[in-house]
Amino acid sequence: MLEFCTLGTGGTLPIPERALSSLYVRVNGRSLLIDCGEGTQVGIRRLGWGFRCLDGMLLTHYHGDHCTGIAGLLLSLEKAGKDEPFHIWGPRGLKRVVEGLCVIVPQLSFPVMLHELPAEGGDVEMIGLKIRAFPVDHGGIPCFGYRMVLDRGAVFDPEKAKALNVPMKDWKRLQQGETVHVGLKRILPGDVTGAPRKGITLVFSTDTRPCETLEKNCADADLLILEGMYGTEDKMPQALKNHHMLFREAAEIARKTTPGGLLLTHFSTSLEDPEEYLPETRTIFERTWAAKDGETVVMRYPEGKEKAWISLS
Repeated sequence: MLEFCTLGTGGTLPIPERALSSLYVRVNGRSLLIDCGEGTQVGIRRLGWGFRCLDGMLLTHYHGDHCTGIAGLLLSLEKAGKDEPFHIWGPRGLKRVVEGLCVIVPQLSFPVMLHELPAEGGDVEMIGLKIRAFPVDHGGIPCFGYRMVLDRGAVFDPEKAKALNVPMKDWKRLQQGETVHVGLKRILPGDVTGAPRKGITLVFSTDTRPCETLEKNCADADLLILEGMYGTEDKMPQALKNHHMLFREAAEIARKTTPGGLLLTHFSTSLEDPEEYLPETRTIFERTWAAKDGETVVMRYPEGKEKAWISLS
């Protein structure tokens, strides 16, 4: 199971009911953040999922609405008694940006480890997720989207274990990923499992125009979290100028890549009610929703080859 909360769904500037961009992702009690806009630590306190369980943060890019909450977040981690390393990944310029933002942060009780990813992106593993950073089109500014995969182990096959004469007392060890020996023969966990099972794939990408790398990494996902900066066609000049997307464009990406659902976020301050634009957007991709601050989503493993089960609350 994978859970996440849209802590902040605003773009550019906060408004009273909409904080700036941040996503809190949790797997088996461990957590990470994607982006840390102003107000992120307040959103975490409202959510109640905790600070100490946060292992790190992925930054999409360094516009203020995505990273100005970093200093306050680190102070909250300090006050929560964190002593394990906190890892931050992001595009080039990470060290300069984080150190600049954290001039006001005193000595911390835990190390902050900075990992600058190359322009073409790269792979990260954290909280049990396999994460791929991929570049998107934000007008020449280094900017990443993130594709997160929660793998699922294959089913243990007792008949295969019996055929290999594995004693029942060793079955649990194999199920836990250990290797056992039967006489002189070495038995691997893969020797006693069935076909691989489909895991959960979640894609998060804001601040981009539609582009090839985005479509490629959205393929076969269970859920897309994409920006819907503007709701109507008359905003296309702003979208082109500022390298953002309309609701329609995000929905067209979903239609092409066939995820289990599309959750729109990163709304312009000009959108008083993002849900106003959903009926028309759903004519392009039916399973589209507009995120709200503090909304939690549960994703469970799919059955067979279906998409993951998604529950919004």
